[in-house]
Amino acid sequence: MHLCHACKHEIEVDPHTPIGFRADCPSCYADLHVCINCIFHDPGAHNQCREPATPFVRDREKFNFCTHFKFTDSEDDDSQTEVFDAKAKLDAMFKNLK
Repeated sequence: MHLCHACKHEIEVDPHTPIGFRADCPSCYADLHVCINCIFHDPGAHNQCREPATPFVRDREKFNFCTHFKFTDSEDDDSQTEVFDAKAKLDAMFKNLK
């Protein structure tokens, strides 16, 4: 299941057709081809992307022309949230040691 990053509306995605650069959510009209909707998005990685050959994107909630974009599955998103929460707790625990 694929969800819009802005309104969490379920997006139907044809597995044989990539999301267009200018595609938007039918519910809230937010851009869909954005970093935070991509499986490679990782705020802890260099350039906030696990794909090393991607171009720099200033606003990760606006459309971009990255050719590596793959729409994230909401199940993947849930597991990533747990990882980010765990990292944040560790950072908070050890912040005084820096």
